[in-house]
Amino acid sequence: MSNVFNFSAGPAMMPKAVLEQAQRELLNWQEQQTSVMEVSHRGKLFMELITQADKDFRELYHIPDNYKILFLQGGARGQFAALPMNLANNKGKALYLTSGHWSSTAAKEARLFTDVEEVNILKDGKLETGNLDFSDVAEQYDYVHYCPNETISGVEIFDVPNVGDAVLVADMSSNILSREIDVNQFGVIYAGAQKNLGPAGITIVIVREDLIGNARKETPSIWNYEVQSKSDSMINTPPTFAWYLCSLVFKHLLATGGVTAMAKRNREKAALLYAYLDQSDFYQNNVAKNNRSLMNVTFTTGDDELNAKFVAEATAAGLQALKGHKVLGGMRASIYNAMPIEGVQALIAFMQKFEAENK
Repeated sequence: MSNVFNFSAGPAMMPKAVLEQAQRELLNWQEQQTSVMEVSHRGKLFMELITQADKDFRELYHIPDNYKILFLQGGARGQFAALPMNLANNKGKALYLTSGHWSSTAAKEARLFTDVEEVNILKDGKLETGNLDFSDVAEQYDYVHYCPNETISGVEIFDVPNVGDAVLVADMSSNILSREIDVNQFGVIYAGAQKNLGPAGITIVIVREDLIGNARKETPSIWNYEVQSKSDSMINTPPTFAWYLCSLVFKHLLATGGVTAMAKRNREKAALLYAYLDQSDFYQNNVAKNNRSLMNVTFTTGDDELNAKFVAEATAAGLQALKGHKVLGGMRASIYNAMPIEGVQALIAFMQKFEAENK
């Protein structure tokens, strides 16, 4: 099945080299004659693993020492609630910059815990020039939240909102480690692992230390950043196998050029696919060029029956999970870090064939 390419939006494909290493070590990790899933999470070997994972992730993303890295559970949805419980404790309100389904969903959840003001930063599906300067109002809020990549619509925001000295929070679930960022611009970055970091079941939170320790008294301990930080993200038994796989992904990325090299590969993959879409009068991508996602490429034929036929035939040809999200329809090719350029080339070849047969 080496000719199968998985375009799933998440859980997404993982690097083959990582899966092969995990397969080799599955029954005998660290010469223990047992699996990493079966050892104590507080044992010496696993504690060494998490210490090295923290170090490797810091190196990959150039994370300063005044930030804590938490490996939590509950996915990004869990953080939708954890954020206001930990941060909205002074001014009693937060600003949410919405650009699609997930940023709007995060705002809806936050309203259960604090007052939320919501600003749609897209106009006719396009990010307007200068539309990300909130420095004159941001300090009225405990934090400002946005989602730089919307997986459903295939919209990515490449500029970082200007919030002055206010706290900026980013949901990077679908584009973390895909390109370089300056972590110092953010108070909190969070991401579900199941797209670029590892398998579903673990969530990374990068939080500036001065923001820890201010949670509301009613905040459950599992969502309390201070409690989790002091407990090495182990207030309860963590998802050890997922943590282990993330540690292998970090090492793999470091060995293959880091985030700089990965960003170059991602730009090349996306450019190839968008170039084909732009020259085709059979398929359409409806995202403004400046906001086209490098991770999730959406497209359609404009005909629901033809779209369904495309997905069915693509699946039979070994191109999996190309059906678009139910909110939007059409097709979606998720080309996260682990997708090789050969997968994009195979998709384009199929698209050409399908177009020729159905035009």
